[in-house]
Amino acid sequence: MRCQVSVLYFARSAELAGLRCETLSVPRQITSLQLWEEIVRLHPRSTCFLEISSWSCSLETRLPLSHQLVEAESAQVFLAFLASYDESEDVSKDFIKLKSEKLSVDEVSELVISPYCGAVSLFIGTTRNNFEGKKVIHLEYEAYTSMAETEIKKICRDVRQKWPSVKHIAVHHRLGVVPITEASVIIAVSSPHRAESLEAVTYCIHTLKASVPIWKKEIYEDEYSWKENKECFWANSEK
Repeated sequence: MRCQVSVLYFARSAELAGLRCETLSVPRQITSLQLWEEIVRLHPRSTCFLEISSWSCSLETRLPLSHQLVEAESAQVFLAFLASYDESEDVSKDFIKLKSEKLSVDEVSELVISPYCGAVSLFIGTTRNNFEGKKVIHLEYEAYTSMAETEIKKICRDVRQKWPSVKHIAVHHRLGVVPITEASVIIAVSSPHRAESLEAVTYCIHTLKASVPIWKKEIYEDEYSWKENKECFWANSEK
């Protein structure tokens, strides 16, 4: 003997299933777990957490953990289907890139966006038009690329040890000529709360300046100068 079960979908579950309600024909004696498996079979994208309320048998149980028997005479079962985001789709990632093309703030920030995070913190380093009274025409950056990428990966690992809640990290650095006002480095970090991402971004830029083999040349009107960052350990050791 079979019965009719009405299934109602809300919020993200409605988006994933593509409908608001449907009626299923199921055996009269079916466990809540079996009912859950049937819904997942029909809507495989909606691997989820379910809550069921049955008016006909006064049943309230959380699915899919329950094997409690659902016995319904007709369309008296009210099923609220609450989809949860599959975290396997949003594994923590590091995005590292050194390139000669213009950097995009939108591109970098979008890389770290996550539905699990309420904060994305950015640092954007740009070329200014002056240094100690001299007019700066542009900057030029040179890197030992393979070592620079390795060092940035180390920074990302350190960030995850210091702030375990950090989700994604993106570090893009421009090489070659960087005109006035354009970005030479963009760092983005996402985390559930703002404190961790703000602290992590600060740590990233300070450590990058101190340890990553990227060199900067400032081009003035009549001369140029190779600049070392004050954070560099070799700069401090020589004084």
